[in-house]
Amino acid sequence: MKIFIDSADQREIQRWLGEGIIDGVTTNPSIMLKDGVYDIEAGAKRLCRLVGDRPCSIEVTTNDRKQMLEQARVFARWGSNIIVKIPVVNECGDSCLSVINTLTSEGVAVNATAILSFNQALLATKAGATYVSIFAGRVADEGNDSSQVIRNVRRWIEDWGYASEIIVGSVRGVIDVQNAALAGAHIVTIPPQFLPKMIDHKYTRETVAQFVRDAEKALKEIEEVRLRA
Repeated sequence: MKIFIDSADQREIQRWLGEGIIDGVTTNPSIMLKDGVYDIEAGAKRLCRLVGDRPCSIEVTTNDRKQMLEQARVFARWGSNIIVKIPVVNECGDSCLSVINTLTSEGVAVNATAILSFNQALLATKAGATYVSIFAGRVADEGNDSSQVIRNVRRWIEDWGYASEIIVGSVRGVIDVQNAALAGAHIVTIPPQFLPKMIDHKYTRETVAQFVRDAEKALKEIEEVRLRA
């Protein structure tokens, strides 16, 4: 499974790139604003340079499908690793599959986003999306089992030989990452505040502290033996 970081914070991205665990970046205008990025183009280009050839998802900022196409074509020119996030429907419930399909046919990689059901993921895959982003937290908010949705989509993609990859987003806690991984997500996009919680454990720290104390004691005894010899 790959890990994307859901952020526009360069320091956080650089930190986790240095840890060797980041395979890509996802962001949107709200995340950019929160992370102090006030120029989407300049910010996107900085992120693209920072992550090298790893994918970097940038979201359109309009509800109009024609404008989505226009924005996406501009975004795609900002970097060879740009992935354009297109919602599976707009706020009126109008299908954006034609946008996804058109961009894909033009060679623009698309992250079909705001997916909350198996059917939406199926159709976005059929339309040609490179990634289908299942919002696990929001699926759960509706009382549905996000893990089952992920499993069903993964099985269907593999059964029919499609190349689309599942991104699980809307992560609300560390357990969501575990559940998505076990359900078969290709990718989980994780807000940076959860990554330290994934690596740390107080009993691991206590165990390491015991190792260090035992090692110090052993080294002292070894030195005493050496001096007596």
